[in-house]
Amino acid sequence: MQPPSAELAPPKDDPFSREQLKEFDGSDTSKPIYVSIKGTVFDVTRKADTYGRGKSYNLFAGRDASKALGKSSLKEEDAIPDYSDLDESEMKTLNDWHDFFSKRYNIVGKVTDLPTFTTPGASGQSSSL
Repeated sequence: MQPPSAELAPPKDDPFSREQLKEFDGSDTSKPIYVSIKGTVFDVTRKADTYGRGKSYNLFAGRDASKALGKSSLKEEDAIPDYSDLDESEMKTLNDWHDFFSKRYNIVGKVTDLPTFTTPGASGQSSSL
């Protein structure tokens, strides 16, 4: 596991639609590689050997795959932003991944068109992820 980066840029709040995010999936080596977790977009380009096209974690590139991260899953059907059905342990895993990325990768924006889901422990209240 890599240590936290001391050279992170200040977080950006640039808007990304899910469609725009797809452009940063590692298939075009002239573009950065972005991964979104809970709507926060991280630049993981420096780990192209992990997130680039054909690499082990490319499933997460160019999309918000929060559910898959929470479930520690590499299944395509889990690579979706809706994490509302994660149990408490899986939510902790998802939050741990968000914290891990926040300490190691630059935040370049937010996904602006994620659907609204009811999140675990929200007592029936809807929350935009």
